[in-house]
Amino acid sequence: MNAKKFIMNVLNGIALGTVIALISGALLGEIVKALSDSAPWLAYLGTALSMSNSMIGLLSGILIGQSFKFTPIQSMSIGLATLFGSGAVKMIDGAIVLAGTGDIINMGVTASVGVLLVMLLGKSLKAYSIIVIPPVILAVAGGIGYFTLPYIAKITEVIGLGIEQLLTLQPIILAVLLGMIFSLLIVSPITSVGIAVAISLAGVGSGAANLGITATGFGLAIMGWSVNDVGTNLAHFIGSPKIQMPNVVKKPLIMVPILASAALTALLAVIFNIQGTPMSAGFGFSGLVGPINHLNLTESGWTVTNILITILVFVVAPITFGFISKYIFMKVWPIVSPEDYRLDIK
Repeated sequence: MNAKKFIMNVLNGIALGTVIALISGALLGEIVKALSDSAPWLAYLGTALSMSNSMIGLLSGILIGQSFKFTPIQSMSIGLATLFGSGAVKMIDGAIVLAGTGDIINMGVTASVGVLLVMLLGKSLKAYSIIVIPPVILAVAGGIGYFTLPYIAKITEVIGLGIEQLLTLQPIILAVLLGMIFSLLIVSPITSVGIAVAISLAGVGSGAANLGITATGFGLAIMGWSVNDVGTNLAHFIGSPKIQMPNVVKKPLIMVPILASAALTALLAVIFNIQGTPMSAGFGFSGLVGPINHLNLTESGWTVTNILITILVFVVAPITFGFISKYIFMKVWPIVSPEDYRLDIK
């Protein structure tokens, strides 16, 4: 096991765990919200979706363990420790509460420690594994994650402060830069929603960030359409582009055509006055959060004109720019290939 393989296993587990945890909310979240008043019996589903969003750490830890070919006991133990280290589990007034998705960078740190512990203990425990492995991994790896969380979270805070300085720029430059920055954030271990909330990103800035993420989801699906199955391709924009995080780390050059598409798409936020809130800024097209929030925030509301504009900027434009980028960077200036975007998901 070399360092590169180790890191890729961790990133693959986190990327897939993130998509699995968020895909239910992406598909059903806005529908449940829209029907909440007329169908109160759907409240249970809203609770289930919130719970699912907070389970990224658990799912990622288990999948990381599986990628290392660990036993079910070892993988589940890493999952529990990663969930605890994510920060999504909090003690409030004596009650255990699930709050948010957790810090993805710290998940990687916690899971990595757990993996190293399993490797250290090896198969020496034999029949005692079920007694020793779970408490050791939870206490040591989970404990390290718990204590590193406040410091790791500072990374997100610093990035947020840097992006906040962009809000003083001229609108067109601001839109292009925000689109590209959030395009990079959505395929990194950084939580894009956390950044947007931290700097209270709203209005056209939020719209530009959403369009950048939307272009990333559609662009990555288009670039790898021929080598990935349909379900995996759809997951890029219905779920999260973060599914491509391992490939981006392996070959950062694959983001060049995506950033070009994100910049052009985000520019439309200024032209068509696309709106958003801090909470919607990090979602893009996922769950239709970006489009629906824009329509809710426009002064004239859900008019035919606004709906057509929303379809244009959130669907037609990113798909069009995605195909243009694919042609330029795969045919005219071939710096990437479909194989660079291949995902092996079983």
